[in-house]
Amino acid sequence: MNTPIKTLQTFLTIVETKNFTRAAQKCFMTQPTLTKTIQRLEDNIGEQLLIRNNQTVELTQAGQLFEQSAREILGHWHRLQEGINNLSGLKSGRLRLGVCPMMSSLITPLLTDYRRKYPGIELQMYEYGGFGCEQALLSNSLDIAFTALPTTHKTELASQLLTKYPLLACLPEGHPLANNADIRWQDFESYPFILYNEDFSLAKLINYLSRKVGVHLNIAFRTGQWDFLAAMVEANLGVAILPEPICQRLTNSKLVFKPMQPAMTWDLALIWRENLPLTPPAQALLTLSRNSHE
Repeated sequence: MNTPIKTLQTFLTIVETKNFTRAAQKCFMTQPTLTKTIQRLEDNIGEQLLIRNNQTVELTQAGQLFEQSAREILGHWHRLQEGINNLSGLKSGRLRLGVCPMMSSLITPLLTDYRRKYPGIELQMYEYGGFGCEQALLSNSLDIAFTALPTTHKTELASQLLTKYPLLACLPEGHPLANNADIRWQDFESYPFILYNEDFSLAKLINYLSRKVGVHLNIAFRTGQWDFLAAMVEANLGVAILPEPICQRLTNSKLVFKPMQPAMTWDLALIWRENLPLTPPAQALLTLSRNSHE
């Protein structure tokens, strides 16, 4: 089987967009050319990989296996390219960086320093929840990622702790718990709780810690946007837990923030594949992050 790298990239673009028309636009190809490319790929492999179903595209069983291998092959090809680029110093290259949405503003100073020091490196940013970052790393679609600890795949991922922030209970003004000096998990049981989406590391942490003390949260809403979460709390739709840096941005809102008992922290870190060497651009980011916290 002789399959060009570009064909693998085209196939994965279709998988990601789930649409031939959008994939053709992203690949700067006409749709007939893209269709012929996939047909040649399937003829070469001897299996159907994709099923067109109305306006969307689904993977066959063979397609699912091929997707995993394609991501691994492209990941190794990317690493080879970065290694060659580094032979003449870190003057050019590409860093595939995963970022959890809640962390974006907190990592801006580090990324600013990185751009200043390595202006020739192209930063490709991908926004995922914590679990999404882990999955993308394991499929070799990312080089390194910012997320919150703990990770789910602890044995497969390495991590470098960057900083810790307190987690605070977020309550609307006038709430029955607003006069408490601190908030215990048991205090939440009588009230609707607003939680982050399931792929957020913080959601997993909150679920784990509450269940550890025998508390079952009454989850009323889930969201991936901290500002929407805060707006729902302000509208008295429930209570929540927010990291301190996010709370500091909400000083104009009608919200009350209380420390948790026992105290909880939001631990921000860089994570990467344990069993794969970092690309030079990723290693440079890791080194810069360590130096900035010494």
